[in-house]
Amino acid sequence: MTPADRVPAPGRPEAPRTLRSRLPDEWPMIVVLAIAAIGLLRVATANWREGSVLLGGALLVAAALRAVLPPDRAGLVAIRSRIVDILAYSGLGLAVVVLAATITRGSLTVG
Repeated sequence: MTPADRVPAPGRPEAPRTLRSRLPDEWPMIVVLAIAAIGLLRVATANWREGSVLLGGALLVAAALRAVLPPDRAGLVAIRSRIVDILAYSGLGLAVVVLAATITRGSLTVG
């Protein structure tokens, strides 16, 4: 929807804007990317386990959003069919979280 589409017709009052009309169309992907960015920041600050869990959590959030949102509101989170997206996001997210939780070494330094 362009700003020109939001202009009311002459003589008609402007309709109140709903929360849905104020949210960007790609808000699900923005949420997922924000969680992933925080996770990458944690990894960069030597908290790799917490960062990895956040990265896996971002994938799990993507799976949950894909499961509950209709295709027209899922935005860029919807890539393939719904079931394939949910299985891929949740499978990869769980794998990352489990791997981050089960690695027993304290740091990932070489040597």
